Amino acid sequence: MAMTLKVEKRDIATPIDTIRKAGKFPAVFYGKKEASTPISIVYADFIKAWKQAGESTVIELKGDGIEVESLIQDVDLHPVTGRAIHADFYVFEKGKKIEVGVPMEFVGVAPAVKDLGGILVKVLHQLEVSALPKDLPHKVMVDISSLVDFKSVIHARDLKLPAGVELAISPDDIIASVYEPKEEVEEVAAPVDLSTIEVAKKGKEAKEGEAPAEGEAPAPKKEDKK
Repeated sequence: MAMTLKVEKRDIATPIDTIRKAGKFPAVFYGKKEASTPISIVYADFIKAWKQAGESTVIELKGDGIEVESLIQDVDLHPVTGRAIHADFYVFEKGKKIEVGVPMEFVGVAPAVKDLGGILVKVLHQLEVSALPKDLPHKVMVDISSLVDFKSVIHARDLKLPAGVELAISPDDIIASVYEPKEEVEEVAAPVDLSTIEVAKKGKEAKEGEAPAEGEAPAPKKEDKK
């Protein structure tokens, strides 16, 4: 079911800061057969619609001379505060299917995670689908209870889609799986056999007639045999 937003045409000569100070939100809508039109929306109304509709629910824009069905195409955020500062609405052609990414919500319990200690891997977070705007789901549910071991995977073809909604990706694309943690084997140094280590003597004995090395005691003299 489409949501409705009250909008008004925006004079591009009016400074954006003036619009925002009035509690309004600058935006624009356009489409293949719809000229780009700048509009403004009450900021609180836009944020509420954005949170509820996301980018996959039809939003009807209504105002003086304006009545179009659209999807939120893009939202610009302030780089520091993260506050929404501008939005694009895409006006689609009635009676024609469109492709859009629908958020996925993972539900249930995966035995491979609960009982085997695996880690759930969400390969995709949005599902690309094709449908008439009126048939687009707000989100797609993904039941992970079929992940019973580390070989189990959920493919796109395994998902249950509402009537009129088709996959816009390969049915073989993987949606989720379970990763098996591998235990790291610590390397243990081999014990050192001290008996095999030859301990060098400090210095060497001086041969008879040689001067002793610095710090060494002189070698004893041999007695002459008479």
